[in-house]
Amino acid sequence: MATLLRQGHFLGSKLRSLRKRNGLTLDELSARCVQLDAGRAPSVSFLSMVETGKRVPSTELLALLARVFGKPRDWFLDHTAEIDPPASTAGIAAKPLPLEPAFLFSKDVLQSALPELLAQTGTSGAKFARLLVRVWQETQHNEMPDIERAAESVGQRRMPIDVETLLEITRAHGLSIRWFDEAKRASGRMPPRARFESPRTIHINRKLRDQGARLKFELAYYLGHVLLHAGDGTIPPRYAAGLAAGDATQDVSATIAARDVLLAWRDFECTTFAGALLCPRVPFRQFLAREQHRLASYGKLGVTPAVVMRRMTAVSPYRHWHFFDGYPPGFLQSVYRGNGIPLPWGNMSLVPDPCPRWAVFRLLQSPEATRARQAIGDAPLSPGPTSQLSIMEDNGRTRLFCCHSIVARDSTETVHVMSVGVDLAPALDAQGYDTAATIASIADSCRRGGGDGAIPNAAAAQLRTVGHVLNIAWIADALERPAAVICPRAGGCPRPRGCAPQR
Repeated sequence: MATLLRQGHFLGSKLRSLRKRNGLTLDELSARCVQLDAGRAPSVSFLSMVETGKRVPSTELLALLARVFGKPRDWFLDHTAEIDPPASTAGIAAKPLPLEPAFLFSKDVLQSALPELLAQTGTSGAKFARLLVRVWQETQHNEMPDIERAAESVGQRRMPIDVETLLEITRAHGLSIRWFDEAKRASGRMPPRARFESPRTIHINRKLRDQGARLKFELAYYLGHVLLHAGDGTIPPRYAAGLAAGDATQDVSATIAARDVLLAWRDFECTTFAGALLCPRVPFRQFLAREQHRLASYGKLGVTPAVVMRRMTAVSPYRHWHFFDGYPPGFLQSVYRGNGIPLPWGNMSLVPDPCPRWAVFRLLQSPEATRARQAIGDAPLSPGPTSQLSIMEDNGRTRLFCCHSIVARDSTETVHVMSVGVDLAPALDAQGYDTAATIASIADSCRRGGGDGAIPNAAAAQLRTVGHVLNIAWIADALERPAAVICPRAGGCPRPRGCAPQR
């Protein structure tokens, strides 16, 4: 203890700086310590006193804190005086374009130019409205505190929550449930999963009775509409996700109707409410910590993988996430790009030559996807989620991503792939590594391998530490297979021999 007193002048400041660099609260740091050694884990109040210099941790506790952050114990002592992180080598999102000359981007000019742009590109006003909402969501980093509070006041942070409990909550708020039977229509268009009749009636397709996870989401979604929008009925019906690919056949309007924007915004708010009700922030964040962000754990909560993935991007202390939900041949049902990952294709158009090395496309072409098309039910097939490290050249900068993806079927039995991932550069920065050199070593291995390469030992060791600190188990899983070079378009492939779909 005397040694720590003499050599620990910076200890509290360094601990606080490291904790904040990794996005952890004092509660979460205490919980991580409990995971590793419950007998020596400190309380929140003791950690606070350590950070403010009012207490000095024992040698054993300091060793435990070092394990949490993947640091040698001496890092916390005066032998290494670094407190603030090095300058980041990785921006979260692309810098906005300079709008010059500014008069060309005036409200009047944009109101005239946007309809023509939509008409010329074949983009509907509804799709553009969804794009606007998505970009706004990304600028907010998924922080929706008002909606979170509304959901928590209703659900009382219960997790998991079963169908019967959710039905009781909806009835307690004056909603009635009516079931309907409707098969696929002659036009080929799928019937809605659910729809709302103002002021307080939810109509649900009877087939959802046997799909508890989806039924709960529909109930939570429309409950959100009643609580957030007084049940005025201005909200889109809930179609099966497989219908998303059919959006491309909708009539293209040369205007952006106010109703398009309103419906897109209402849909976003209600979807966010449903996720927050089924997976409330604090207990879900604790759940992710216990499960080390493993997607296969979604069944323990009785929700779909999509709910877990989307909520993961919203509640994780690490902010640099992306999420894709892809349908064949290249349509995105939903997108989130909190880490600014470049899109190889968009939900405004269908790219004819997507890079097949993106995990979402590789899995859509995989044997697992083929078996899924022949099977019955909505559960993902064995072998379950897969992980991939990806190298991408982005405007002269080499970036490193890790994604976790799964093949699934929606309620129409349509096969799709959901993929959630993180930008690893900020995490490498937070550990004080030479991020540019680490990423360059992986990129060089990929180049020497013709586009795929084993992770060099030094880089692998750093990434294991990063995965441990972030408590994301699938980062280490991704090290078991080669990293892959990905790019926005197959037509611009940087690989010497070009790309062929992986099998």
